[in-house]
Amino acid sequence: MTRDLMFQDEIKQLVADAYHDLDEPDGPGSVFYDDTQLARIPPSARSWMLGVGNPVPHARLRPGEHVADLGCGAGADALLAAAEVGDTGHVVGVDLLPSMVERARWFAAEAGHDNVEFVTGEMESLPIPDASVDVVVNNGSVNLCARKSRVLAEAFRILRPGGRMAVADLTIHEEELPAEVVTHPSAWAG
Repeated sequence: MTRDLMFQDEIKQLVADAYHDLDEPDGPGSVFYDDTQLARIPPSARSWMLGVGNPVPHARLRPGEHVADLGCGAGADALLAAAEVGDTGHVVGVDLLPSMVERARWFAAEAGHDNVEFVTGEMESLPIPDASVDVVVNNGSVNLCARKSRVLAEAFRILRPGGRMAVADLTIHEEELPAEVVTHPSAWAG
């Protein structure tokens, strides 16, 4: 199916515009986390928890592992992963939007994590070397990409042999929806 290849630039701009317009969200994604996890995230970062689930516990992270958080947003899951992998591990968060990367860096400094870094990049073309991470996590951002199959190919490219993925995301049955709904800006950026 080529539908995921259509209007890539327009979709990226819709997503960028939607997140640019956020002032101080109320952290709707925080409902997926328990109190112990929320205590590991600076209070200022909790309002930026925009994910659709909680993939980190499903990743079964171990000390010393290297983790990539794709579409990291403001970095909540990357911060949780950094706590799990400890000082001998490393986490890299990648996000399309420089403003979110800057926000994630701020929250990581506030949390005192020096084993996490954040970079601007596209999930369809990750700025991460081949076979360099043990685990890929993603929380509600594959659905924002025009080329979902490319995102998965990139995730597998950066995973070491035997690596793991933990993804929380939204899906729809495109065949059941009219084209004007599937291609509406709100369907991509909402």
